[in-house]
Amino acid sequence: MGGGDKGLLRLGEGTILDQVIGRLSPQVAGMALNANGDAARFAALGLPVLADSVADHPGPLAGVLAGFDWAAEQGAEAIVTVAADTPFFPCDLVPRLQLAAEEMAHPLALAATPDGRQPTFGLWPVALRDDLRAALQEGLRKVVMWTDRHGGREALFDEAGEPFFNVNTPEDLERAQAMAGGRA
Repeated sequence: MGGGDKGLLRLGEGTILDQVIGRLSPQVAGMALNANGDAARFAALGLPVLADSVADHPGPLAGVLAGFDWAAEQGAEAIVTVAADTPFFPCDLVPRLQLAAEEMAHPLALAATPDGRQPTFGLWPVALRDDLRAALQEGLRKVVMWTDRHGGREALFDEAGEPFFNVNTPEDLERAQAMAGGRA
């Protein structure tokens, strides 16, 4: 895609991130955005922008940790993560993640399709914040390795289509434009 922030690409009457925020906001009490670099580029969204607190930007788990740190300051018990380049994720993502993690001492669940887990879509307990920080300092980078350590569960999304379609190429963006045009 030539670099830059895929979430800021135009989609329909807004951006990909506008679509993501529109889908997530009815499902959560508050939102923040994990991004590194100049936070001003996201100012129009009106969200707190959280940079990774771990050096060298070690991947999605660093974003989860930044979310944990922010959520702990807010007094939240859990966070939900979604990808900024996936504009059509299910509108019932959060309740289905919560259902999958029911009765766990520290609810932890990832979205999954018949093709496998979607590790950037998850419900994460803030109580595991120190454990995640230690795991990152030890060099762990794979989301599923960390979630498996804690008995993370899966919320299966097996409906037709591609519920976690993401925009990675110009062709994907064209396809997303067509998909956005056909949605209410």
